Amino acid sequence: MGNDGTAIADISGTEIDPLGERLRRQRKALKLTLQEVADQAGLSVGFISQIERGITVPSLVSLISVCRVLKVEVGSFFKQPKPATPVTRHENRPVYGLGAVAGRDVTYERLSASFPGNVLRSTLIHEPPGFRSEPMSHEGEEIYYIVSGSLTLELDGETMILETGDTAHFPSVRTHVTWNHTDKPATIFHTCTMDVFGDGEPSGDPDTSLVVTRAVNRSSAPKKSKIKKGE
Repeated sequence: MGNDGTAIADISGTEIDPLGERLRRQRKALKLTLQEVADQAGLSVGFISQIERGITVPSLVSLISVCRVLKVEVGSFFKQPKPATPVTRHENRPVYGLGAVAGRDVTYERLSASFPGNVLRSTLIHEPPGFRSEPMSHEGEEIYYIVSGSLTLELDGETMILETGDTAHFPSVRTHVTWNHTDKPATIFHTCTMDVFGDGEPSGDPDTSLVVTRAVNRSSAPKKSKIKKGE
């Protein structure tokens, strides 16, 4: 159910309990504290608490990190579409989300296919006005292309505004945050090399899991490089 007490349906149309409630049940079943989940997922305890209470919605990366700590597949909490062909048609792509916050939902459209050896994962991200992601840092690299609207991108504390048509390409080890600072929705074409769909690696395996870390928890922060609009 959403913040108004109504049930939320996944992409199959099946009514499901709110994401936060399901994560809380799994955490308590494993007898883990909020702090333990936060520490192992590389996120703040306040952020984990907000997810469970339905105050905020995690990004795909953060949800996968939490699911690995909880030793469950991300598909147990969130059903994502999996294209059967290399080509997707805009009129047939399902638009899906992790759950609404105060009636505002970050939604996604999966663009990339799944096949042995693929390393690129692409989505269209639709961010509502005012949405701000949590700080994250992880292995790999990613590209943002602003399809419409405007987006603030923070890299290692450096803030830049990306307008329609602008791009940013950076190693994902740099702590990054996105924020739709406008009063209009923003659509972003996002490509990364991390397995945000859970296609290629199991959740909950500490030996193979992609680990999300916060800059304050790393022994040494990556060297900053100046990025200016137009470069």
